[in-house]
Amino acid sequence: MFSVRKLDLLISIYIFCIIAAELMGGKTFPLANIWGYKLNASVAIFLLPILFTINDMVTEVFGKERTKSIIRSGLLIVFLSFLASIAFTQLPPSPRFLKTEASYDQIFGLSARISAASLIAFAIAEFADVILFVRIRKALGKKALWLRNNLSNFVAQFLDTVIFMTLAFYALDRGVADNVSFLTSLIITYWLLKCFMSVIETPLVYLGVNWLKSEKE
Repeated sequence: MFSVRKLDLLISIYIFCIIAAELMGGKTFPLANIWGYKLNASVAIFLLPILFTINDMVTEVFGKERTKSIIRSGLLIVFLSFLASIAFTQLPPSPRFLKTEASYDQIFGLSARISAASLIAFAIAEFADVILFVRIRKALGKKALWLRNNLSNFVAQFLDTVIFMTLAFYALDRGVADNVSFLTSLIITYWLLKCFMSVIETPLVYLGVNWLKSEKE
């Protein structure tokens, strides 16, 4: 009979979020218009907070070492995506693929820079999330999971946003002031959105922890 262990399923969702964010995160969509200021967001905003939520769920039930192992696997996925983007765009196209070669190279060539930026930001932010979550748990005990989850997520997601946006979108052909202004508008907007998504997903942390514990027991 077909069956999947709960932790294996959770890890599969984790890897899916990484792959989807890497391949599709370059698309942005209009989010809101506040006093004439148009806010846009990457489609990855729906996926990235899930990664931090899964981190906290696994850490709570299985400990930080298990979570670190999952993060390392995720880093490997991002690194392999980076290598694949570079290698595959360099291969010559077959005659039937000539018409779409330019679009393919443009999309996945961009993915190479996105993957490189994501790899660095992902490594720092994901491990920071685990470390902060564990330290807060030592200070508070096992109570207030909602507070531990959100505090660690807010800090880790800020690091992720600042590092990723700077590496992925800093324009070398523009001045420092122009870059700082542009990046600040992106960073603040994305970070607040990620924090909002983290708060919304807080009930999922409780459900996920209880769900995982039921299999562990």
